[in-house]
Amino acid sequence: MTSFKAVSTVFCVTLLGAAFSPSAKADENNHKTIVTFSGPVEIPPVYITGMRILPAGTYVFKLTSSQSNRHIVQIFNKEETRIIATVLAIPNYRITPKGKTVITFNEGVKGQPEPIRAWFYPGAHWGEEFVYPKTRAVELAKVTNTPVPALQAEVAVEVAKPEEPAVVAVLQQAPIIAVKPTGEEVEVAQVIQSEPPPAATATAAAAPNYPAELPATASTLPLIALCGLLALGGAFSVRSIRSRSL
Repeated sequence: MTSFKAVSTVFCVTLLGAAFSPSAKADENNHKTIVTFSGPVEIPPVYITGMRILPAGTYVFKLTSSQSNRHIVQIFNKEETRIIATVLAIPNYRITPKGKTVITFNEGVKGQPEPIRAWFYPGAHWGEEFVYPKTRAVELAKVTNTPVPALQAEVAVEVAKPEEPAVVAVLQQAPIIAVKPTGEEVEVAQVIQSEPPPAATATAAAAPNYPAELPATASTLPLIALCGLLALGGAFSVRSIRSRSL
């Protein structure tokens, strides 16, 4: 009888595990990342009035929408009760992804908080290269000696509610350029790699295109029922063997 109870307990634990196991799909889709800054950080617009500089602390980054040549990232407070900024970004490709979150900055700005440059999600080839207003992009490009993506059109840099659909719509449609350290304006593709190199593309095309996971077209109930039958069958077998040995 003890063996039967033990097997039944195992089955119950398995059933509970199948029913309540957490899913990471949401985080994979929006790349939710918790970031803690040890010092103040400058962020691009559009941000809440007066929040051009993020104080040291913990924040949540999420990718809210993605198009072919631009992404929209939102920055939340630690509790995710307030959206601090809605920021335009472009994809930045890296050949070798890292297994952890990577935040880069426009280094070289002296006497001021460092402006955030890009955000890379763990395991992702594409990161988010943030776009600054043209005037600020020109300044950063000269100081850092690195091309900086820039908004070619004027947009509001701070608003009361950066999550408003109208704010997102403006960012999605605003033309983007890149500014070189010399001040020259060029197309983004000339200075920022947003696509894999030809060799990587050819390798990916040659590899079999297996799906990342099986399509969820059927319920898991039959599988759970099968596990239950197998568990019960095992319990009766143990009980039978034990009866013969007595």
